[in-house]
Parts: sequence; C-alpha cells; structure tokens
Amino acid sequence: MHRPWRVGALLLVVIVVSACGSAAGAPRPSATDHATPSITPSATPSPSPTPACPDRVLALMTQDQRIGQLFELGLANDRLGATEISLIRSDHIGSVWFVDRSYAGVAGIRAVSSAVQAQVSSATTANVRFFIAANQEGGLIQAMQGAGFSTIPSAVVQGSWTPSVLQSRAKVWGAELLAAGINLNFAPVMDVVPPGTDAQNQPIGVLQREYGHDPATVGSHGVAFLTGMRESSIAGSLKHFPGLGRVAGNTDFTTATDTTTTVSDPYLQSFRQGIAAGPEFVMVALARYTRIDPNHLAAFSPIVMTQMLRQSMGFSGVIVSDDLGDTAAVASIPPASRAIDFLSAGGDMIISKTSAPADAMVKAIRSKAAQDPAFRQRVDDAALRILRAKEAFGLLPC
Repeated sequence: MHRPWRVGALLLVVIVVSACGSAAGAPRPSATDHATPSITPSATPSPSPTPACPDRVLALMTQDQRIGQLFELGLANDRLGATEISLIRSDHIGSVWFVDRSYAGVAGIRAVSSAVQAQVSSATTANVRFFIAANQEGGLIQAMQGAGFSTIPSAVVQGSWTPSVLQSRAKVWGAELLAAGINLNFAPVMDVVPPGTDAQNQPIGVLQREYGHDPATVGSHGVAFLTGMRESSIAGSLKHFPGLGRVAGNTDFTTATDTTTTVSDPYLQSFRQGIAAGPEFVMVALARYTRIDPNHLAAFSPIVMTQMLRQSMGFSGVIVSDDLGDTAAVASIPPASRAIDFLSAGGDMIISKTSAPADAMVKAIRSKAAQDPAFRQRVDDAALRILRAKEAFGLLPC
C-alpha cells in the first residue's frame, strides 16, 4: 500500500542585522528542508492471456489445412494406399476411418494406424495427429476382429446387462481399440426402436443395434458404453440423431423417412441423456423427418443441427455426418452441394467412405470459402471444434 510522506513544519531562523552592519544575507534552507514528492505506482498492464492450444494451432494453419480437418476419409480395404496418402498431402485430410470388417487383429490394424499417423507433418496437417475411427458397436456391427479383439455381443444383449457391467466391458473393448491405434469409435447407437417393430426397422431393429425399446434404457446403456470407452481414451459418437428407430428404409441402400418424430419427441430423451454425458461427437442421420424438416435430410437441416442439437440440447461438440460419400441417400446430390449444405446448416465433420467425392467436396469448400467471408468463418468454427476434440485426446502439437 502506498503512503504519502508527512512533511514537518519548517522553522526559519531570521537573523537581524544592525543598521550599521552589512546587508542581510538571504536565509538558506537546511539540506534536509525539502518536501518528498508523492510516489505514484506505475500502471502495469496485466499480460494478455495465452490463447488455448486449439486456437494457437488454428492460427498457424493455412486455410486448406483448416478445411482438411473437416474430413474423415475411409481407408479402402482398411489399408493406407497411394490414393489416401495423396489426399492427405494435397487435401490435408485430418482424420480417417476403417471402412471394412477386418480380421487382421490388433497387430495388423496397429500397423495401418501407425502408417497413418506417420503422415503427420507441418506441411500436411500442421503437425496435428489423426482421429482414426472404426464402427465397433458389437454383434453384426463389429468392424475390428481377429487376435486381440473380443467378440462383442449385439446391443440387444448389451442392453440386458446392468449399466455398470456394460461400462466395465466397454472399457476393455476400448483398450483393445487403443492398442490397435484407433482413438474414435462410431458408437454408441442411441436410436430407440418401438416395441414389436424390430422386423420392420431395417437400419437398427433388424440388425439388433438397439440397447432397448424405450428411451430410458437406451440412454442409460448408451452412456455406460460411452463412459467405458472414454475410460480407455477412446472418443465416442452418439448416433444417429434424431433417431433411426422409426424410419422406413435404410439410408445405406435407399432413402429413409420418419413420419413420426417431432422436435420435442419423447424418443429424443436417449440423446438428451447421452449429450449430458459430454460426448465428443454426435452423428446426424441421412434420413428425412417430415414432422421436423420436410425439405431437408437431417444432415442438411439447420432445424436438426442448429436449432435442436445446438440450441435445444446444448451440444457443443463436433457434429459429424453419416457417410456423405458413398450412400444411396445422397446419390442424387452432387458432392459439392453435400459438403456446402452440411456445413451451412451447422455441421462440422464430413465422413466420406470413398476418395473421389471427398476430393470434390474439399475443392467445393475451398472455392466457396475463398469467395464468402461468412462461410469461411463457418469453416474456421468447425475446424476449431474438431481441434478442441483432438486436444482432449492428445492429438495436438501443444
């Protein structure tokens, strides 16, 4: 604390000189007779906070590298081939995924994952490592098999266990993925299939991909699966928002339509419960929901992604598409439109099973970003969300 000095009174002694004497000399103050000036502390500005690691990484990226982070490219035949390497170098693709069922086991998959991560450099990805993903749900949807991988039962069976048992087993399955160099699982499935309708629901019910037939069971078991995976450092992705449990058709092979689900539907509670657990990703379906947005597939709908996911449910992580590269649901839409419409509606990361549409989508985003500042900002926002997710899994260079 600063205190002013207290100046004492000064006693001046006047010497009277006689009339016959010499002229009086001017009185001289003593050497100690002075007022100490008040001391004002200098104003030291507080230093600016250091930007977070994802922000620093984004600032150092070229625009093309930022765009590349928005893509998750399929590895044809579950290998890193010349085509994939070319796109990583030219399009700066930032994430990949195993597209086929593999029996190579942990060691075989690890060799591919390591080869992918070896592509990281300042020129390709600004030294940002890859998310490497797989579909490891269980039952018919277990992509990674062979030595070192457990045989995972279907979600219907998993749903018969207590959530605590499922969480402990998911932690084991997650450790197997991590040993193989995989750090993202396209799971859990949060879709709710109404009781007695499994045989009519092609994408979920027929394949036994649901944890149960009510939102509470699906929500609790989906969270248990997600939590177990994260305990083994595997990112998860809730899917397929806003739900494929009541659609007619399978988006892998045809169009799919839901004429029941609304923006406040009780069946959305499983997703609400999952989002409350803080997942890194939510995958959006390629179906059409006539009572939500009859004019767009969910992956191109601002109502689904911005209004419902962001605003209503408060999801702040990465919104990822289902496959925009090689599914029947989008076959009639040019790849350029798929990419632009997905991002413009609020999506962040684009999955493409095959390379040709991925390359076309990258080029379309580059062209629009160069001409449209608002869209360029949308690209940067999406890239930053992805970098934040990568930071949580140790994939950034800082």
